[in-house]
Amino acid sequence: MVDLKTLIAERIYDESLGLEAAEIASMIEVPQDEKMGDFAFPCFRLAKTLRKAPPLIAAEIAERISGEECFARVQQVNAYVNVFIDREFVTGELLKDILSEGEWGGCNDGEGKTVVVDFSSPNIAKPFHIGHIRSTVIGNAICNLYRKTGYNVVGVNHLGDYGTQFGKMIVAYRKWGSEEELEKEPIKALLGYYTKFHVEAEKHPELNDEARDTFVRLENGEPEEYALWEKFRELSLEEFNRVYRMLGITFDSYAGESFYSDKMPAVIEELKDKGLLVKSEGANIVDLDEYGLGAALITKSDGSSLYATRDIATAIYRKNHYDFYKNIYVVASQQNLHFKQWKKVLELMGYEWEKDCIHVPFGLVSLEEGTMSTRHGRVVFLEDVLNNAVEKTRVIMEEKNADMPELDEISREVGIGAVIFQELSNNRIKDYVFSWDKVLNFDGETGPYVQYTHARACSVLRKAGITEEELGASAEIKTEYLTGESAYALVKLLYQIPQVITDAAVKYEPSILTRHLVDVAQSFNKFYHDEHILVDDEEERTAKLALVAASKKAIRECLAILGIKAPERM
Repeated sequence: MVDLKTLIAERIYDESLGLEAAEIASMIEVPQDEKMGDFAFPCFRLAKTLRKAPPLIAAEIAERISGEECFARVQQVNAYVNVFIDREFVTGELLKDILSEGEWGGCNDGEGKTVVVDFSSPNIAKPFHIGHIRSTVIGNAICNLYRKTGYNVVGVNHLGDYGTQFGKMIVAYRKWGSEEELEKEPIKALLGYYTKFHVEAEKHPELNDEARDTFVRLENGEPEEYALWEKFRELSLEEFNRVYRMLGITFDSYAGESFYSDKMPAVIEELKDKGLLVKSEGANIVDLDEYGLGAALITKSDGSSLYATRDIATAIYRKNHYDFYKNIYVVASQQNLHFKQWKKVLELMGYEWEKDCIHVPFGLVSLEEGTMSTRHGRVVFLEDVLNNAVEKTRVIMEEKNADMPELDEISREVGIGAVIFQELSNNRIKDYVFSWDKVLNFDGETGPYVQYTHARACSVLRKAGITEEELGASAEIKTEYLTGESAYALVKLLYQIPQVITDAAVKYEPSILTRHLVDVAQSFNKFYHDEHILVDDEEERTAKLALVAASKKAIRECLAILGIKAPERM
């Protein structure tokens, strides 16, 4: 699609200005007041080169480029050249681009570069609860944003399948568990054992020592401990994958913390060799006090490993294995200190690529009745949230149209879409309180509203008896029928989508796209109400249907980036 800033810059360019076209394009602004044009070029910087007052320079440039057919009007206002793009020109370029074959909205900025995205990463043998949805859907959206902008993306589920908690779980299972109970409801049974362990450990602290010893045996590969750990892992993955299937999320790697257990001794040796490892109360640490980051714990006094050890080994492996351009971690803001310490240790080890390791933090989820706690068994299972959303949606749809075809599938797409969209609609760093009423509210700026807009566009095309593909292959669209205010407002929002996608990727912020998508849906519905689309005049009808089809495709593509389906009926 034609880049309008580049187009304007090419028209403004002249050797006498002392600027390349790319520099001119970078200086072009979008005025807040639409009355001041679609774009504005400030001339202050040219005053020294041309030895003229900026307003005079602006007047000369405006006069020189005002005859271009792609500009409706060019005017000088003080030191600015204000450019009004010809509506027919930009609409024609946009429709041609969107309705061409294949996907739309992306770019090839990341061609030849690999991005690793570490996200979701639940703990084995613990519930996949509502708190995990943030990393899961934010991470999936970031993967899709980077794929859309041309990167080779490796989605990694860095499973929490290692650590002292497995010593606790094995001890609890041996004391209070049963094979039958475990097979029937694996995660709920394991949660019960884990909860009971902490209750009993308050009365019998020696249980904690037993758990630590058990984990050390697991790290050393003792067959009995390893067999139980492997069983817990397999049962947990079966449960997790059921939720991932509901969300439509897949991973390229499930290499969890345990995968790096044989790679940690080399890291510890390297830290020793580089003089970074210090003994402190029996434990091994890297002292980061001079950087205001305290002590990074590397191994405990009993020799067992910690998060920092495993994350250093993981980062080194990923750089060697994937040669990443970026290594992104979608992990809650609670871990900010850990990531600062870990990055500083990598830097001190001499790894310049540590700057390419990015922590993308997000706010926490709490319940209306208080903070979630796996130890105390106070959680909301994510699968229950998704199933409830689907059931609620089905009830609403049955009330509207009990005979709707594919009711089950559409209820599933809309219900799960509502949960995902709600998660991605606010700035990721904000904390929030989980509320059933908010998640399942389908009014206002929600996922179901955007999905309904897509279904409405599909309905218009069905009534017209024409497809998106047929409109894309049709002869020249008469864009003079699309110059009205509501049509052009929609065109401008559609035109911005590729840049919005790029911005959302660069800032690791899916909500930028989510909010823009709501604006597109609202603008489409205004166009739908303001314009009579299925008119008798064939040229006018075709032009308006082309804008409907372009909107439909753009909404579908954007929903897909967010991990949400776009039903054709609702």
